[in-house]
Amino acid sequence: MCGIIGYIGEDSALPVLISGLRRMEYRGYDSAGVAILDGGHTTVLKRQGKLVNLATALEDHKLSGHVGIGHTRWATHGVPNELNAHPHQTGKITVVHNGIIENYAEIKEELIAKHGRKIVSDTDTEVLAHLIAVKTETEQPLESAVLAALLEVEGTFGLLVLDEREPDKIVAARRGSPLMLGIADDAIYIASDATAIISHTDRVVYMDDDEIAICRAGEYEILDFEAQAKEHEEQQIKIEIKAIEKAGYDHFLLKEIMEQPKTIADILRGRLDATAGTSHLGGLNLDPSYYQNLTRFQIVACGTASYAGIVGKYLLEKMTGIAVDVEVGSEFRYREPVIAPNTTLGILVSQSGETADTLASAQEMKRRGMRTLGLVNVVGSTLARDVDGGVYLHAGPEISVASTKAFTAQVIAEMLVGLQIGRARKLSAVEGKEIIAALEALPGQVQQILDKRSEIQAIAKKLSHHDNALFLGRDAMYPVALEGSLKLKETAYVHSEAYAAGEMKHGAVALIDENFLVVFVIPKNDLYDKSRSNLEEVRARHGQLLLVGTEGDESLNGFSDNVMTIPDSSPWTQPILANIPLQLFAYYMAVERGNDVDQPRNLAKSVTVE
Repeated sequence: MCGIIGYIGEDSALPVLISGLRRMEYRGYDSAGVAILDGGHTTVLKRQGKLVNLATALEDHKLSGHVGIGHTRWATHGVPNELNAHPHQTGKITVVHNGIIENYAEIKEELIAKHGRKIVSDTDTEVLAHLIAVKTETEQPLESAVLAALLEVEGTFGLLVLDEREPDKIVAARRGSPLMLGIADDAIYIASDATAIISHTDRVVYMDDDEIAICRAGEYEILDFEAQAKEHEEQQIKIEIKAIEKAGYDHFLLKEIMEQPKTIADILRGRLDATAGTSHLGGLNLDPSYYQNLTRFQIVACGTASYAGIVGKYLLEKMTGIAVDVEVGSEFRYREPVIAPNTTLGILVSQSGETADTLASAQEMKRRGMRTLGLVNVVGSTLARDVDGGVYLHAGPEISVASTKAFTAQVIAEMLVGLQIGRARKLSAVEGKEIIAALEALPGQVQQILDKRSEIQAIAKKLSHHDNALFLGRDAMYPVALEGSLKLKETAYVHSEAYAAGEMKHGAVALIDENFLVVFVIPKNDLYDKSRSNLEEVRARHGQLLLVGTEGDESLNGFSDNVMTIPDSSPWTQPILANIPLQLFAYYMAVERGNDVDQPRNLAKSVTVE
C-alpha cells in the first residue's frame, strides 16, 4: 500500500522522485522519503506525515544526482514516524520496500546474533536492508546479493536497492507487490503505479513475481530468481495527464463522482447489442458451451468491491438463474470452500488489480481448477494478467482513496457478464433489450442526480453533527446501504453500520432514538410496501430519517424533510442510481466536518498487504 519510485538517467533525480511521490500519495501518507546517490555517496532525507513535510525539508537541502529512489508509506511494521520511514540505509546499501517480510523476526535475530548488526527501527524493511548488506560481503555484483537475500525471505516485496559501490544501477525486485519499468532513451523509471511516471514516458514493462531487474540509464535487464534472463513485451500506458488532475474541483472525490456519466458511457461503449438483447465481451475467453454447465459464480473482492459483488449477486441470479456466492478475499483465501471446479466460475473484482487478498484468492481458485474472470480498472495490473479472462472497467484513474466511479463500473461490468451468460441460458431477448435500454439511460439519469447536488449539500450541512448512523435497504438496496455506510465511515468518520431493513428489528432497532441518524434507501420497486413498513418502525422510535427515494414519491415527505431522490427507473439500474446520492452525501458530510476528503486518516488506496 506504499508508493515506490526510482530514477536513473541523465536528468536530476530529485524532481522526478517528488513528482512521482505526489502522484502516488494516495497509496500511503504516513511518511515519505527520498535517497539520492551522487558521487558515490547516498543522501537520505525522510519525514513523518504527508509529502508536504518532506518537500518543505528539501528546500534546505541541495540534493543533486542522477540516481535516486523514493517512497511514501502506509505503516505496517512500526508506527508512522521518521525512524520507521523509508528509505532505510545501512552502510552503503539503501532500500525502499512495499510488502511484508513474514519471517523478518527470525532474520533479524540471526543478523544480530551472527553478524552483530544493529537494527534501530521497528520495520521489516530495515531487516531486509541489513540482510542485503550482509550478502554483499560474499556476493557480487549487487543483483547477486539481492537475489541471495530474497531467497531467504518469506513474504511479499516491491523493492528498490542502491549500493554506493555500484552507482550506475538500481536493482528492483518483485513478489506480490506491483513494479513497472518506464522506458526512455536515456533513462529508466521504476514505479509501483503508472501515475508516477506517465508525465515522463508512456512505454512500460510490467515485472512479474519472482523477478529482478538491473536498471541503468536507458537500459535494463530482467532475470528470474534462478538468474535466467527473461524477455518482456513493452507496453504503452494509455492515461492522459488531465485524468490524474483535479480539473478545477476542490477534491478528487467530487471530480470522480461527477465523472460517472462519462465513465458509464465508456464501459458500455461497443459492448451492447440492442438487436439481440445481449452484450459482447470478447475478453471473457469462454466458449458459449461452458455457460450451460455453470451452477455457481464465486465472487471474491474486498471493501467497496465486495459490496459491488453483493449487488451483482442480486442481479446475476435474476439474469442467469445461476447461484452466486460473494466472499471477502481475506476470508476466502484461508478457509476450505466447497467448490465444483468444472461448474463454478470465479469472478475477482478489484479496482487496482493489486489487492493482496483478492490476488491470493485468484491463485487459490486456479489451484482448485476453476476458471477465473477479473473485473479490473487498471490495465497491466497483476490480477488482469493472472486471470483467464475479464472485463476492463474503463473508469479511468481513481485518485481519491474512497472509491466511487469504480464501484459503479464494477456493478455494470457484472451486469454485462450476466447479460452475455444469461442470454445463452434463460434470459429472453425481450428481457435482454429491457436491461440494455436501462443501461443506455443510465448516464443521463446519473447526471440528473448530480445536477441536484446542492440540495444534497444542504442536507449534509444540516445533519453533519451526527456521529452515528444506520443505513437500511432491502433486496439490492441492502448492499447499496452497505456501500453508503462505508463511504460515510471512510470520509466523514461517522460510526455507521448497515442492515437489511427487514433484519433491523432483530437488534439494530435498539439503537434508534430521536438523536440517531437512519438512512433508508427506499425507491419505488417490488418491495416498496415492505420497506414502508420498516420505515414506520423507525418513525415510531423517533429516528432522524434521511431517505433515498424515487422522484415524484411525495409520500416520503411525510416521514422526513431530508429526502434525496433518483429518477423513476428500471429495477435493473436502481442500485447504481441509489448509490449516487449516498456518494455525494458522504462527500459533503466530510467537507462539513473538516476532514481530509481525498486522504482519510489510516487508509490507503491500493491494499497490497494482508
